[in-house]
Amino acid sequence: MKQETWTTDEFGPSHTGSVGVLLRDGTVPEPAYLMMTEHGSGLTTSQWTVYDGRSGLAPQAHTLRAVCSCGWSGPEHPLDWERIGEQPLGEAAMEPADACEQEWDEHTVEVEKSAVAVPEDVMEQLRRLGDAVERLTKDSPLAALRAARLLEVTAERTAYWAARDARCEVSLAEAAAGLGLNEDGARHLLARFGRWSPYSWPLDY
Repeated sequence: MKQETWTTDEFGPSHTGSVGVLLRDGTVPEPAYLMMTEHGSGLTTSQWTVYDGRSGLAPQAHTLRAVCSCGWSGPEHPLDWERIGEQPLGEAAMEPADACEQEWDEHTVEVEKSAVAVPEDVMEQLRRLGDAVERLTKDSPLAALRAARLLEVTAERTAYWAARDARCEVSLAEAAAGLGLNEDGARHLLARFGRWSPYSWPLDY
């Protein structure tokens, strides 16, 4: 069972969200092992729905909360096991799980606000271009694909010197904060646009 996660188009794996589990003692449980065959083979997962304490291999969740790969976590949502009873946890606790996703959405909004501001006129032009390509898709998918490819070419061309100037002017930590990414994400983004190895920056200052 794969763990359900959430990401945004802009921030990707730098802010991967999910429903996290806390046990009664406040600790985060280890991934649960699920046997798939009578011979004992199986898989491990951290999907919140398996922590029902019934299988003997997964402890019982006490609290759900939203978590993000950046280290952020949301408010705790205690589970009422008297109410849950024998219901499947994935059905009985959908309300707090949905609240976790909403809280993570709010977290990504705050990340977006904390990133370096893009002028509104530029944002409006980007929105208009995106809408235009989507409209073009209805009339000519190939033309829309070519337009999208030209957007890629423009991005690669215009971001080249921006990436190289940023490399000289800011630290990796500053670049990550300004872009709303973790340091690994910022390193790879600047390296892709600046056309250098992601493992050479900032080591070759």
